[in-house]
Amino acid sequence: MLKFKRNKLVTIKRVTPDIWMAHGILDDDIYSIELDVSIRISTLTITAICGKWNRWTTPECPRSLDFLKEAIGLQLEDKTFSQKVQKSVSRKACRHFANLLLECCYTSREAARADGCEIETVPDNNSTVEVVSDEKIVPASNPDPVKITVDKSRSETKIQEQYENSNINSSGDLIIDLHVHTSPASPCSSAPVDDLIEEARRIGLDGICLTDHNYTWHPDQIEELRQKHSFLVLGGNEITTDQGDVLVFGLNENVQGIIKLAELRKKVLADEGFMVIAHPFRGFLTFDVGELGFTPEKAMKRPLFKWVDAVETLNGKVTAKENAFAAKVAQGLGLPTTGGSDAHEVSEVGFYATRFTHPIKDERDLIEAFRNKAFSPVLYKKERRKIENSA
Repeated sequence: MLKFKRNKLVTIKRVTPDIWMAHGILDDDIYSIELDVSIRISTLTITAICGKWNRWTTPECPRSLDFLKEAIGLQLEDKTFSQKVQKSVSRKACRHFANLLLECCYTSREAARADGCEIETVPDNNSTVEVVSDEKIVPASNPDPVKITVDKSRSETKIQEQYENSNINSSGDLIIDLHVHTSPASPCSSAPVDDLIEEARRIGLDGICLTDHNYTWHPDQIEELRQKHSFLVLGGNEITTDQGDVLVFGLNENVQGIIKLAELRKKVLADEGFMVIAHPFRGFLTFDVGELGFTPEKAMKRPLFKWVDAVETLNGKVTAKENAFAAKVAQGLGLPTTGGSDAHEVSEVGFYATRFTHPIKDERDLIEAFRNKAFSPVLYKKERRKIENSA
């Protein structure tokens, strides 16, 4: 039997109040690399970068280290940041280093926001996009977060029990993984779309939604995949915004680079779509919680929550504590919640998923189910194993 395992870990350390160091490790059965990225937090700019090969396949691999320095000076809030990393690091150096560099940078950015750091706005001289004021955009109909209180009796354990006590095989329900990434549409993924779909079928999912990074699948491609595999395949998108990653459904525009969340909201409303904030607290435990003073009440005041329709509270790429924290915040705000594997490997699909109580056969049905709040997150693989073991 052929097996493959990949581990990826990012840790953050304060060097000075304004300089943080992200240390990333990517290790699998073929490659093993490390990366140290120094970031000036006030401007979210890369100031230094150093890579290390621990295991490689060809003599060409170590030579890629010389090209990593081309990422120095890149600004994380630049709308073309991801593309610049792919052009300077992935193409000239190594796509594995590009993947790890992006993870280090995005984790640092989320940790800085969670820590309440003030970040200067760096003008984007290459952008001609008109900045739309918040007053011109209709925010999601969420309650005022300042007036919301958290039921502190709901511990992380109780929230976990809520997921575990749900029956994944409820009659008529559909279980869909709402958050998966395919290769090569998402450069960070190693999962070919056909293999991903077949694995989803094998483990008993009812459908998956392709949410590649800033990549829009054409409806004809989605329909072709449905017919080819006789399986429910839906189209979506994971879009990078100035306030975090957002899963977007029903948006017809192919958004590239980093967009302002308020501007994205306007586009999604125009297409009558739906927005889910993805892994909203990824990296917020990189520091001791006591040091951050980060509480659900404080988190609920983050402006991003007024622009989204739901919160992803089960994500396969963050810690259980971060998922539980997201669930507390969503509960306090009265926002509905979703689950998704965030799969980047075939074996990861279905780790978490979302249950829908309405029939879904296409994206229009998906949006209707979202609007009716006929959905909830589920620990799919864990519950499936329990059912199989008891059979």
